[in-house]
Amino acid sequence: MLRIDEVMNHYVALCTQVPLRPIRSEQDYEQALTSLNALLDAGARDEAHPLVDLLDILGDLIDEYENTLLLKAASTPGEILRFLMQQHGLGQSDLPEVGSQGVVSELLAGKRSLNVRQIRALASRFGVSPSLFMDASSQNSSSRVTSKAGSS
Repeated sequence: MLRIDEVMNHYVALCTQVPLRPIRSEQDYEQALTSLNALLDAGARDEAHPLVDLLDILGDLIDEYENTLLLKAASTPGEILRFLMQQHGLGQSDLPEVGSQGVVSELLAGKRSLNVRQIRALASRFGVSPSLFMDASSQNSSSRVTSKAGSS
């Protein structure tokens, strides 16, 4: 039988040394890197080391945070789409939910904007927030519309 109290106590103790939770800030990120380096220094890179799985999990958390930072740094929905396509090894013809290869090409070149259906499909496919595919001008205009509607 699983003893939740015991598991919780061990988990909390482990998390004080190694952050096994999503990284949400620069401070969390620095702590995770410090822990990762300590694990590497202790030999956890070796597949036979008892902490190799812990190293893998921590590495995945760091990778997820770094990818999120890269996505936020991209300035247009087309750049974000290009980044995600590269990460997943996809070509322009591999996104039928968006449209033809020509449509995807225009999106990547900034000649066409994503519509709501495409944004939902891409967010679902890549497991990201739909807001990543909305450029600042469309977010500002939609918030202006909302605030105007709310003030009437």
